[in-house]
Amino acid sequence: MNSIPEDLFFEIFSRLPSKSIARFRCVSKLWESMLHRPYFTEFFLTRSSARPRLLFAFRRVSEKRVDYLRFVSLPQPHNPYETLSSTVVAADLHMTFPMPGYIDGYASGLVLITNDQDHVICNPNTGQYSILPKVIEQYMCSVSFLGFDPIDKQFKVLLANEGEFRILTLGTGEVSWRKVQCSLPYCTSCSEWICINGVVYCLVKKLDETLEIFCFDVRSEKSKIIDVENFYFCRSRLVNYKGKLGVIHRYRDKNILELHTCVLEDVEKHEWSKHVYTFPHDCEIAHHLDDCYRDVSVVGVTATGEIVLSPGYTYHKDSPKSYMFYFNPESKSLQKVQIPGSDGFSGRDFDVFVDHVEDLNLNDAKILKSSIFE
Repeated sequence: MNSIPEDLFFEIFSRLPSKSIARFRCVSKLWESMLHRPYFTEFFLTRSSARPRLLFAFRRVSEKRVDYLRFVSLPQPHNPYETLSSTVVAADLHMTFPMPGYIDGYASGLVLITNDQDHVICNPNTGQYSILPKVIEQYMCSVSFLGFDPIDKQFKVLLANEGEFRILTLGTGEVSWRKVQCSLPYCTSCSEWICINGVVYCLVKKLDETLEIFCFDVRSEKSKIIDVENFYFCRSRLVNYKGKLGVIHRYRDKNILELHTCVLEDVEKHEWSKHVYTFPHDCEIAHHLDDCYRDVSVVGVTATGEIVLSPGYTYHKDSPKSYMFYFNPESKSLQKVQIPGSDGFSGRDFDVFVDHVEDLNLNDAKILKSSIFE
């Protein structure tokens, strides 16, 4: 160790995955001390943010129930501007979570997994998890959200349960649910959510079939409603568009593919900017998409502004290959990324999250237990 300069030591270890850092902290007291330094933690996060990844949560379904989740990630392309270029990337298997459930929240590297009985917070990179206290009289139509406050560095879970709202703050010693007041209306569906800069947004469809966006400030615990155009609910996606809330609606018929994007420019005045990106059926990009898939859906938007598209079917019937597409609105370019297949995971049974990074603060967080699933 005396022959290795300290800055070189940090440079080498900053290139490793977070799970390796957790192992190397057990090598010696010296390594444990150095790899726990705040400087290295921030340096590691900076390096990780420069190499964002796509995080996949594959659901293994059998007999109409989810048996378990498998988390896989792969690097996002470094040069998504070359028109119709194709790239093959290697996927990293992080963990398999052997509990039935669905992902009801993602924020700052952690996921919220729910089923009929439990709420579980999990770090997909390390396998650390924590089962939250049960909620008395939880109803089937309850909705849960996970939010992260970047100022106080706190994670909170919000539960909407038949008109009652409870919140749970993680990492505060004795963890318990407490009641809060919210402006979330009674709704028939509430499946689209995203956390941006400490605010959780959720697209809700009310009983009268109109759409609204529910906003919850994680730090102040205050909420409000934002009006939104009445897009088709099942075809609209909430995205983080360069730090602002965006809604992307996909429209497709036999002759045209359109992406309608709305970006919330002023939260108080409810002012939106709108753009429509049109791909005629005979254009090069639309033809390229049709070569493999009948339809595409919006996954999200990267920090640099590329719209990430997922095929309507994970696997083509004649090929085990799976792809994601990156569309750049400014250059009108498209990049296709091939994803190695995973046995037993197919169809639409997966969730995808863009710009996933590894944060060592999550590994050290007291909100997660040390148990690790392989």
